[in-house]
Amino acid sequence: MTLILELPDDKEAALKAKAQSQGVSPEQYVQRMVDRELAQEASPVVSVAGRRISQRIAEIVADVPAEVFASLPKDGARQVDHYVYGLPKRD
Repeated sequence: MTLILELPDDKEAALKAKAQSQGVSPEQYVQRMVDRELAQEASPVVSVAGRRISQRIAEIVADVPAEVFASLPKDGARQVDHYVYGLPKRD
C-alpha cells in the first residue's frame, strides 16, 4: 500500500529531525512507528498513567527490603487460597 500524507511544515521538519536522529529516512521512521503501533494493538499492555504496569510494579518492589522477600512463603502462588482466605493447603 502506498500512503501519501500532507503535513504542515512544522510537523514535516519535526518528522525529518526525529528520523535523522535515529539514522533513518522519514519513510523508514514512519514505517517503524506504524509497525510498533500495530504490534501493540495485537498484544495490548495494561498501563498505569501512561506506563506499563510491569514498570510500576518494579518501582514498588524496588522499595521492599530483601529480608521481607526472604520471609515470604515459597509456595505463595500455588497456595494462594491458603494464605489469602485461610483455606487448607492443597497437595
